[in-house]
Amino acid sequence: MLDLFLAIAHHILIFMLFGVLFAELLLAQPGLDQTAVARIASIDLWYGVLAALIVAVGFSRAFFAAKGWDYYAHNMFFWAKIGTFVVIGLLSVPPTVAYIKWRRVGRSPNTEDILTVRRFLWIELALFPLLLIFAAAMARGYGELAP
Repeated sequence: MLDLFLAIAHHILIFMLFGVLFAELLLAQPGLDQTAVARIASIDLWYGVLAALIVAVGFSRAFFAAKGWDYYAHNMFFWAKIGTFVVIGLLSVPPTVAYIKWRRVGRSPNTEDILTVRRFLWIELALFPLLLIFAAAMARGYGELAP
């Protein structure tokens, strides 16, 4: 039952993270006022919370669920999924820093800064399908490395 609960929680959290990321992209439009900047910054806070929960639940699955750590530790798709998640996380840093800066300055960001943030958000979204592809391959036993 723990395996099922962790799998459900992991999947729901991943889809929530995607939704938050997509909401940021929709809100990050030229002409942002300070109200919109505050809204996008609070949404971005949820991005960080969800990412941390995904890591916690994901590694709980790897250690405590049905397949166990040995299955994941020797699977290249597991490591590709982790690597992709790390890259997405690193790509989320510049937008987060921009939101903090925009709030601190207290004036609307210029169009160039918004477009830069949007590029990062698009790249993050473009990488998201890799997480699903790697997870599906891993769950079906592909990518097993010799111990």
